[in-house]
Amino acid sequence: MPTRKSNQTTLVLGSTGKTGRRVAERLMALDLPVRPGSRSATPAFDWDDTTTWAPALRDVTSVYVSYYPDLAAPGAAVAIQSFTELAVQNGVRRLVLLSGRGEEEAQQCEDIVINSGIEWTVLRATWFSQNFSESFLRDPILEGVVALPVGEVAEPFVDADDIADIAVAALTQDTHVGQLYELTGPRLLTFADAVGEIASATGRTLRYEQISHGAFVSGLTQAGVPAEYVTLLSYLFTTILDGRNAQLTDGVQRALGRAPRDFREYVRNAAASGVWDPSPVPTA
Repeated sequence: MPTRKSNQTTLVLGSTGKTGRRVAERLMALDLPVRPGSRSATPAFDWDDTTTWAPALRDVTSVYVSYYPDLAAPGAAVAIQSFTELAVQNGVRRLVLLSGRGEEEAQQCEDIVINSGIEWTVLRATWFSQNFSESFLRDPILEGVVALPVGEVAEPFVDADDIADIAVAALTQDTHVGQLYELTGPRLLTFADAVGEIASATGRTLRYEQISHGAFVSGLTQAGVPAEYVTLLSYLFTTILDGRNAQLTDGVQRALGRAPRDFREYVRNAAASGVWDPSPVPTA
């Protein structure tokens, strides 16, 4: 199948994040030129500092677009519009956008990329399995209690490795141009189900507790979480987790020709890595 030429550089935004790191690693493993896009990279890239955008885009032909903190955040559409226009002006020929399933704001950003006039692929993903091991849910698991304002709503958690596999295919193969892939795992689980599977794999006693929205927000604030991130998490755990995403899709199968990774496989691999092992108790 047609592939991108080996001398064409890909800018990977969010290159230290859950999906961006995996995308960059896979491209480098293929010996393809990669430019990391993060505040710690050289040149640096910062969504909040537009002066960093042009240097990062210089001599780039394709971009993996992962917006921080989320496309549902205020100002995301404005940033994506400005970045997309600048990318086109700088000769970028392909954009692969990581989007969020069920998020109206994210779909506005999708439309911007789709209407950019250059090659595009949209990866509309549900909740990442890796949020339990590489993000804000890891600490509650280590503490033994995961308390969220979510009841029996089921979510088809998707593996970040599947997202990265599809992103790399979209960046390197022409057959994915113009495709919107809605990505889910193969099973619906509640958050209580997910915590239960982690408990079984680790042999630890873990408890899931449904709490009120007010208690959730209060706990985040007391923990020192920045106000804008509290607002975002509040939105994601209430508006988005209202059952709208409680359906499976065939996006991974269409993109990769195989079934998506199951949450149980993710849990088994994460547990084996030791990410959920309790910290050793200091000795006197």
